[in-house]
Amino acid sequence: MKRKIVAMPGDGIGKTVLPEAIRVLDAIKFEAEYIYADIGWEFWCKEGNALPQRTIDLLQEHKIGLFGAITSKPKDAAARELDPSLKDKGYVYFSPIVGMRQHFNLDICIRPCRSFKGNPLNFIRRSNSGFEEPYINAVIFRQNTEGLYAGVEWTNPPKVVRDALETHPKMKAFKHVPSEDLAISTRIVSREACRRIIREAFEYAKKFGYTNVTVCEKPNVLRETSGMMYNEAKIIAKDYPGIELWDTNIDAQMMWLTKNPEIYGVLVAENMFGDIISDGFAGLVGGLGFACSANIGKEVAVFEPTHGSAPKYQELNPSIVNPIAMILSACMMLDHLGENEKADRIRNAIAKVIEEGKVRTYDMLKLKGGPDVFKYGACTTQQMTDEIINHL
Repeated sequence: MKRKIVAMPGDGIGKTVLPEAIRVLDAIKFEAEYIYADIGWEFWCKEGNALPQRTIDLLQEHKIGLFGAITSKPKDAAARELDPSLKDKGYVYFSPIVGMRQHFNLDICIRPCRSFKGNPLNFIRRSNSGFEEPYINAVIFRQNTEGLYAGVEWTNPPKVVRDALETHPKMKAFKHVPSEDLAISTRIVSREACRRIIREAFEYAKKFGYTNVTVCEKPNVLRETSGMMYNEAKIIAKDYPGIELWDTNIDAQMMWLTKNPEIYGVLVAENMFGDIISDGFAGLVGGLGFACSANIGKEVAVFEPTHGSAPKYQELNPSIVNPIAMILSACMMLDHLGENEKADRIRNAIAKVIEEGKVRTYDMLKLKGGPDVFKYGACTTQQMTDEIINHL
């Protein structure tokens, strides 16, 4: 029986790379029916909702989503682009991917960052004998629904909020600041969510043979929220005697990325810090063109590349963008569905294409994106997909 997958191209290059991933899935003979769903900037502008209820209903019914990319803009810019008939009616833009994560409690975000041999974008460092290219195979577990991305924030906080905050002694520093000049974002962490993401990180490490799990937080400053995360990790680590628990501060971790990234296995962090550290590791293995992710809840799972919509590249014909992050995200979907053999075949094909180096997208050639990249040897998006399919 064919599986039903909710396909959400989204915005910009999402509409380009999602069909390429489906081409690869078809080539590997993954039996699926793709049900296309509405999401993104177009629906914000004309409906005041970037994540329509009809799309939520499809995900609720079919449980699995494959997602391209999204355009998000600041509050004022979003309001300006709203259809005139909807303006001044209380509509507020909210990122649909964040909304999707929170609605379905997709609290486990997994972001593998693995270097492929032969990728000219891999991290290289100086050694005593010249230069060396460490093999990086890190997996970031990002708590996906809480923290600074929970969306509990105010500009000009109401009196009841301000009165509550002023019970804290640290608010004395803002005593004379008018409320209309205050913007407040909260960082909310719950114990149960901490426990779930940390245990999932340890289980993943155990399953795939990683020897360490690193909690990447800032408990020396964020004593309550980061402190809770690290304290729960110390308790859970006792259940996994063969796996070391490490801890690093987020700022120091970004420095250590260029010192010894190969020593890290599984890392776990709150929403914002997980976002930062996963992009940092992605930069060491080729950039966002190679960065895939999974958003997993107890019932629903959505798989997406971590790059943005890059609208400036959407209209280029032929397309120049790198589809590998989207294809690797589809591999994560296959793993989730128990189709591990198919996922491994695709990843092996990608590895062979990269190592051979005969076909490379503009980013792999370190070119500035534009319509002239082909004269310097860059392939099109579709040519990269063709080459991967040829190597299956």
